[in-house]
Amino acid sequence: MMLILLQIVVLLAVASFLCRYKASLSKRNAQSWESLLARLQPAWNARELIHICLREERERASLAEKWQRIRGARGLWAMYRNAGVMLEMADYAACSSDVINREVLALLRSDSMMIRVYVLRTIATYAFTAAGESICMNTLRVESAFAEMELRMAGLLEAATPDLLPGFVAAM
Repeated sequence: MMLILLQIVVLLAVASFLCRYKASLSKRNAQSWESLLARLQPAWNARELIHICLREERERASLAEKWQRIRGARGLWAMYRNAGVMLEMADYAACSSDVINREVLALLRSDSMMIRVYVLRTIATYAFTAAGESICMNTLRVESAFAEMELRMAGLLEAATPDLLPGFVAAM
């Protein structure tokens, strides 16, 4: 009796998960380009980070100053979220066009995962230790990967759906 009850509970849990997953996919596939652009967070100011970290050799700015200039964990978290949104944008472009470069799409997926791992690592380092240089280096890696992802995304949009590119450039 217990085994049958356990099987029913597991079956209901799996069915519930699959229904929610299907609903989330339907919602994601029904998104418009404008709603995706609206989800981008352009105010994270990571481009200033390169100048801060390069100047840091001369000025020896404190970690607190550098962290404040890039808006700390908020700036990193914005990159984390934007990486996911750009991945959804790439999928949108792939569905909207017959001409899509699968290699670029794979690179965008890889970039997105790398950005997310670096952001989580950097935030964890900042939260649990006082290591200053590793935070700056990890944040430089995140910014570099994010800039590369922006370029790939722009290239993908230009080749597949050129009418979507101006909105993307304006949002970034």
